[in-house]
Amino acid sequence: MARHRSVSSPDLVDRIAQDIQCGHYGPGSWLKQIDLQTRYSAPRPEVRKALDQLALKRLIEHIPNRGYHVHVPDSERLDKIRDIRILLECGAATQVIEHITPAQINQIRQLAERFAELVETGTLMEQYEANLRFHRAIYALCPNDELVRLIQEIRSGMPSAPTTQWRTHARILQSAQEHFGIVDALAAGDLPRLQQLIAQHISQSGT
Repeated sequence: MARHRSVSSPDLVDRIAQDIQCGHYGPGSWLKQIDLQTRYSAPRPEVRKALDQLALKRLIEHIPNRGYHVHVPDSERLDKIRDIRILLECGAATQVIEHITPAQINQIRQLAERFAELVETGTLMEQYEANLRFHRAIYALCPNDELVRLIQEIRSGMPSAPTTQWRTHARILQSAQEHFGIVDALAAGDLPRLQQLIAQHISQSGT
């Protein structure tokens, strides 16, 4: 009998969530436990635990006697979450801009450049991961750990750019340009401009 490599639930939750966020499992997709066991080399009990945790995060929904499917976002709820994100991330920006150093700005600019390169040459997963690294590098500089935790929690509980915004190549290019604008505002110490760009980036329509 084949044996699965032991996988802890937190790791498995993160791996499935990442596949949902990058669009591998689109909104409404059914998640078959046997397929997840194979894809993630995880035993059935761990897969079930991970699915239950993802349901609590509202990334997926459990339908009794049918199974689990990726949550189909409600537009009104998404609008409310975006409003909360703008408040939190603009608040974090106030603290980041007070503490950021030229070396850190250069590092973030390199991450923006890497994302822009991957827009032309990378896979959707590579673009998704580069986008995460860019934003995490910025908020890692916020000294308020609880604020950062809230930002990450809310970001992980809603559909990501690949599934809601990056519907065309032009839209991904626009995201790359917005990244450079954010870096320029950080370098200039221009808080109003930085907050304006963050709000625009979060509110992007995906056209």
